Amino acid sequence: MRMSTEEAARLAAASAPISVKHLDADDRAAVARWEAFVDACPEATFFHKAGWQQIIDQVFGHRTYFLYAERAGVVEGVLPLAQVNSVLFGNSLVGLPFAVYGGVAATSAAAAAALELEAQALASRLDVGHLELRNVCQRHPEWPTQDLYVRFRKAIAPEVEANLLAIPRKQRAMVRKGIKNGLRSEIDADAGRFFALYADNVHRHGTPAFSRRYFEALLQVFAADCEVLTVVDGATGSGRPLSSVLSFYFRDEVLPYYAGDEVSARELAANDFKYWELMRRSCERGLKVFDYGRSKQGTGSFAFKKNWGFEPQPLFYEYCLYRRDSIPQNNPSNAKYRLLIETWRRLPIGVANWLGPLIVRHLG
Repeated sequence: MRMSTEEAARLAAASAPISVKHLDADDRAAVARWEAFVDACPEATFFHKAGWQQIIDQVFGHRTYFLYAERAGVVEGVLPLAQVNSVLFGNSLVGLPFAVYGGVAATSAAAAAALELEAQALASRLDVGHLELRNVCQRHPEWPTQDLYVRFRKAIAPEVEANLLAIPRKQRAMVRKGIKNGLRSEIDADAGRFFALYADNVHRHGTPAFSRRYFEALLQVFAADCEVLTVVDGATGSGRPLSSVLSFYFRDEVLPYYAGDEVSARELAANDFKYWELMRRSCERGLKVFDYGRSKQGTGSFAFKKNWGFEPQPLFYEYCLYRRDSIPQNNPSNAKYRLLIETWRRLPIGVANWLGPLIVRHLG
């Protein structure tokens, strides 16, 4: 029996070699192909989107290497990477800085292998201390793994009331308290109110803040896929901002990513109300998954998300070490940063907001 033309073409494509290329941010056709692949690939996340290349390059000034694997003109995998070269924290190649997820997203094992081999070759050429891939699933059991972080995800029920009832009783009472206090949520056109609350919040915790420019860039680059929700005091009629969250939208998922609140937010239950409003609005727009994001094990954020009825899922941040013997621990849980955290809390907020972006760009 003779092979059809279509069957012959499929066979030829399957036997064609895999080639790995670098994404040119100015090549609109290539960017469109990348984005179409990310939208369709089950392994891809919001942090595989091509827009991160512009963000990391223009806001933080890091060199980016967005790799994609194709066969017979068809994209089969992507791996966004950026080099973070810092006197303070070392030289690394990361997939992806400032992201909770990363690593390879591929539709074939051959594409995944080709991308990781190219990443390792690139890491050697750049003479970095380590290559870090922030995988959702384990890929290299033989590589050292950072087990500090977990993520929290849960399905959004089709009915608003069902989502409210799914919140454990004590946390649901906090949501109802926020409703009773007359709080209301608003969608902001810019990052102004969000940034003021966020910067004050991280300052109280003793950590440096990103620049407002970064958040404005996120809103501009990702457009409808990035949104700020702010909770205001509606009972007094003042409209005073109490709590705010910047979220990402990807396919049928919502991911609250950056947040901040003022000191009085806790008493008014504005923080709980904020996340409930985001969940309610997401339900009403037909989204299916609420991704509460990453938390360090044993922290207040970890406990808060568990209190909402979410269960932790492991993340596999895998490292290929070159010029170092162990995984770097550049995070606030590291005991050697305790004095710096206490000192940072004492800085005037204006000074902290000026210095913060100069430091945080190196943390990734």
